[in-house]
Amino acid sequence: MYNIRELRESRDLTQAEIARVIKTTQQQYSKIETGRADISGEKLILLARFYQVSTDYLLGLEEQ
Repeated sequence: MYNIRELRESRDLTQAEIARVIKTTQQQYSKIETGRADISGEKLILLARFYQVSTDYLLGLEEQ
């Protein structure tokens, strides 16, 4: 669904590290990454800025 797991793993980052970037808990980030929870627009933008990719890429709507 989302490309966030692949981005995180390709940079050798932990879920806890990314959770801090988007100001949430590791548990909530894990749910987002696995598709069990939706990501807010605000957090999506934070991730896009952190990874320097588009929000559409993060959502799996376009290729990089």
